[in-house]
Amino acid sequence: MNYSEEEKAIVFLDTQTELEHREKAAVLRSAGDPARILRGEGDFLSALKGDRRSLFPSDRKRKVAETEKLLSELDKKGYFALTMLSDDYPESLKATGEEPFVLYGAGNRELLKKRKFCIVGSRVTPQWTQSVTKKIAEEVSERFVIVTGLAEGGDSAAIAGAIQSGNLISVLPCGLDECYPAAHHAMKDRIRERGLLLTEYPLKEKARTYSFHARNRILAGLSEGVLVVSAGARSGTSITAGKALDYGRDVFALPYNVGAAQGEGCNELLKKGAALVTDAEDILSFYGFQKKKKVAAALSEPEEKVLSVLREAGELHAALIAERAGLKVYEAAAALASLEIKNLAVKSGGNRYSAI
Repeated sequence: MNYSEEEKAIVFLDTQTELEHREKAAVLRSAGDPARILRGEGDFLSALKGDRRSLFPSDRKRKVAETEKLLSELDKKGYFALTMLSDDYPESLKATGEEPFVLYGAGNRELLKKRKFCIVGSRVTPQWTQSVTKKIAEEVSERFVIVTGLAEGGDSAAIAGAIQSGNLISVLPCGLDECYPAAHHAMKDRIRERGLLLTEYPLKEKARTYSFHARNRILAGLSEGVLVVSAGARSGTSITAGKALDYGRDVFALPYNVGAAQGEGCNELLKKGAALVTDAEDILSFYGFQKKKKVAAALSEPEEKVLSVLREAGELHAALIAERAGLKVYEAAAALASLEIKNLAVKSGGNRYSAI
């Protein structure tokens, strides 16, 4: 892949990890033309205070060579570097004032040009929420690219819903050569094949505590809106929602029963004015879209009875479902299994079920 001198200069500057983001921005402003940094022209280091100037590499030629080597390595691995000067760098991210100088990507770069919507949830997400999230992500991905992380729970459910369409961007808290959590390596590979992986971290950078919070600003910055599907009172997911509000993005949340720890953050967002969501239509209609109608799954008589009971009662134990539906326990069990396959019911803990 060909990079302009200005883009190479941005990558060069970004790899100076000893400098803070604001200091790099000051150096860039002082240089005027980014290529001057690469060539070592002018007194652009005057933007740095005192001994901070010594953090800039004195052996400039060696650092330039390292930049060229990095870009060559990206090409060999099928990755790319997206700098803030690249034509397809998302304007929505630039507008935050906290945009990374460089994003490293693997996968379908064209997704950056499409409208994007973020879905996030905590690692501890109830099974019913995961099922609802998967369905919402699947339907919203018909109109938007779904932006999420790679964690267990809410992120994984969003990925499961959007992966088939390919309209999926996963933002990592580590470099492209790393995987966090390690157990999601196969999922990461599949996203690269069908969607897009993005990160602001060098190839072999491991996930650190601070990198999750930093990653959350990218999730919010890329997207027009953010749906929070699960969040504790002080979770990283709530931080993403906070960044979305800071950036003037639309915030949505799933409602939870009072006292449900996994939904405290969601209910708090709703109290503060977030839009309540129970299905994809709530999001799509907000942006002026109509959900594409799908042919309803054919149901047997026992399935109709069981689904009717679930929709009326909410979450219920399998034995009570059978009793209220007027079915034998084994008949209700078979109907429930079929409804799960048809994505109309979901099993919770303790042999309890609820309708989707």
